[in-house]
Amino acid sequence: MISPISDKRRILEITAVLITAAGKFIFMDYLNWRLPFVATATLVWISYIIYTGKTDKELLKYHGFRTDNFKAVAKMILPFGIVAIISFIAIGYYQSTLNLTWHIIPILITYPIWGTIQQYLLIALTLGNMQDLENQKINNPILIFGAALLFSALHYPDKWLMIGTFVLALFYGWIYSRKRNLYVLGIFHGVLGGLFYYTVLDRDPFIETMGKLFINK
Repeated sequence: MISPISDKRRILEITAVLITAAGKFIFMDYLNWRLPFVATATLVWISYIIYTGKTDKELLKYHGFRTDNFKAVAKMILPFGIVAIISFIAIGYYQSTLNLTWHIIPILITYPIWGTIQQYLLIALTLGNMQDLENQKINNPILIFGAALLFSALHYPDKWLMIGTFVLALFYGWIYSRKRNLYVLGIFHGVLGGLFYYTVLDRDPFIETMGKLFINK
């Protein structure tokens, strides 16, 4: 079933996602305004989600904001998540980069929200819209691969993040093409992403973002 919106709107949404992606390089990487950028992008896109929900609730459900298939999708992703977590811990142990502090708790609580927004942008508005464009002739595996490349490129220059997000996006793209549920994707994205920072990357996103507001150095 193709969602009842025009190709013009699809292209505008894809363009808006690409502008947001460009903003990441400018505001997060160059200017080091991580928290302001994430907060602003989250607010803007949540506002768009609310607007869409008020004007077309079925479109939101079509994009994946739904609960009717939550359990089924969670069962599909759970084995991948377990293998990923075991791999993170093993890599972290090998690298001596395990850094499991209490800081991970607020990250695991808040990051799924940002993770859901990211999946909405990458999977629903980019991959989903590309799949649904009228007369597009690119097959689905290539579209999924392209979306995974985009998601990986957004995490340049960190090689571990680029590898991790590429694999995650490939798997998520396949899941989304079969059963659309952004809630499950967002929750797993947040949990896996948070653990990835504290095990493989030896980084503390709490300090990098919220910690600057509360911790005196």
